[in-house]
Amino acid sequence: MRVVRDLEWQGPVPAGEGEYGEFFAAAAEGRLLIQQCPQCGNRQHYPRALCTACAAVPEWMEAAGTGTVYTYTIVRQYGVPAFAELPYVLAMVDLPEGVRMFGGITGIDPEAVEVGMPVTAYARTYDDTHAMVFWEPSQ
Repeated sequence: MRVVRDLEWQGPVPAGEGEYGEFFAAAAEGRLLIQQCPQCGNRQHYPRALCTACAAVPEWMEAAGTGTVYTYTIVRQYGVPAFAELPYVLAMVDLPEGVRMFGGITGIDPEAVEVGMPVTAYARTYDDTHAMVFWEPSQ
């Protein structure tokens, strides 16, 4: 996964703690992680302390970093100054590993985004431990 260093960002950043800690640390290194249960094989995202299928403790696995747009919305009005640059796209992306991940889509005119469009993950880092995952059209 490509990593973009964004030192200009003044908005909120992930806490990088709890169940999400390892996810954000890996993203800052260019790796996209999801969880997989060692007992039943269930895969899940967002990170949780327990498997949603059998309540075992999940392990981390690296995802391919690709997916397809399941659904999306174009945000045209903001409520938080950090997200004042409009419009922008928020989407749910289906990963080939069988989970759905939420994130912004960049690098494309918002009106050109389509359901089923192939996308690739990339990370924006704000320091050594904070990164947020975004999506861009696949090449």
